[in-house]
Amino acid sequence: MGKKKIKLSKEDRIYHIITTVILAVILLIVAYPLYFIIIASFSDPVLLAQGKVRLIPKGFNFLGYDRTFANQNLFIGYRNTICYTVVGTCVNLALTMTAAYALSVKELYGRRVIMFLITFTMYFGGGMIPKYFLVRDLGLLNNFWSMILPGAASAYHLMVARSFIESNIPRELYEAAEMDGCGRLTFFRKVVLPLSGTLIAMLTLFFGVGHWNAYFNALMYIQDREKFPLQVILREILLQNQFSLDDITDPELMTALAELQNSIKYVMIIVSSIPVLIIYPLLQKHFVKGMMIGSVKG
Repeated sequence: MGKKKIKLSKEDRIYHIITTVILAVILLIVAYPLYFIIIASFSDPVLLAQGKVRLIPKGFNFLGYDRTFANQNLFIGYRNTICYTVVGTCVNLALTMTAAYALSVKELYGRRVIMFLITFTMYFGGGMIPKYFLVRDLGLLNNFWSMILPGAASAYHLMVARSFIESNIPRELYEAAEMDGCGRLTFFRKVVLPLSGTLIAMLTLFFGVGHWNAYFNALMYIQDREKFPLQVILREILLQNQFSLDDITDPELMTALAELQNSIKYVMIIVSSIPVLIIYPLLQKHFVKGMMIGSVKG
C-alpha cells in the first residue's frame, strides 16, 4: 500500500512557507560571502575593484593563483601543516579521552581537586612570556613538538568529554563487564571508545581545525623555514607581494599592483580553507550531535 500524505492545515502551510523563506535568506547570507571569495579569486581585478563582480565571475584572471603557487614553500607548508594536524589531533584525542574517562570514574581519589585545578586553568594563565620560557627550557624551540605539546590538552574539551561519558556510559555497564573479568583499561578500549564515536568525531573536528589554523605558536617557537606551517608561508607570500605605493608615480601601475594584492588575498583564503571545507560536511552530523550531548557540564 502506498504511503498516505498527511494533509496540512492552512496554518501549518503558512508556517512551513515562512520558515522556508527565513531559512533560505539565512542560507544566502551565510553562503554568499564564501561564494564571492571563490569567484573573486579568479575574476579580473579591475572589474572586481569597480564592483562589477557580484554573482558570476568576469574577466577570468589567474594571476593571483600564479603568484601564490609559484612559491615553492607553499607545498612545504601544506606538508608540515598536514603533519601537525594529524599528529596533534591524535595526541589531543588520546589525552582528552583518557583523562575524561578517568575523571568520570567516581572512585578516583582526588577527583574533585583535579577537576578544580583543570577548571582553574580556563580562567588564569601564566601568559605568553612564561609559556615561551617553559617551551625553551624543555628544549622544544624550533622543534616539531613545539607545535603539538603546548596545546596538547584543552580544559573545555576535557570537561565536555567527561560529561559525555558520564551521561552516555552507564555505571551499570561497567559493573556488568567487571563481573566478566573486564578491567578499567579493557573497558575503556572495548566499550567506552566504540560508544563515543560522536564525541570523537566532534573533538577531531575541533582539534583538527585548531591545528590547521595554527599560526602564533609557529611565529614564537619555529625558526627553521622547513618547519613552517601553511599559515606562516601564506603570510610570507602576502608580504612579498605588498608594494609601497608611495614610491610609485605611475597611476596605472599603482592601480594594477593594488588590485593584484587584493586578488592574492582572496586566493589565500581559498588555499587555506578548502581542505577544511571538504572535511567539515563529512563530520557535520557528528559535530552537531556531539555538541548537544556534551553541552551540559558538571
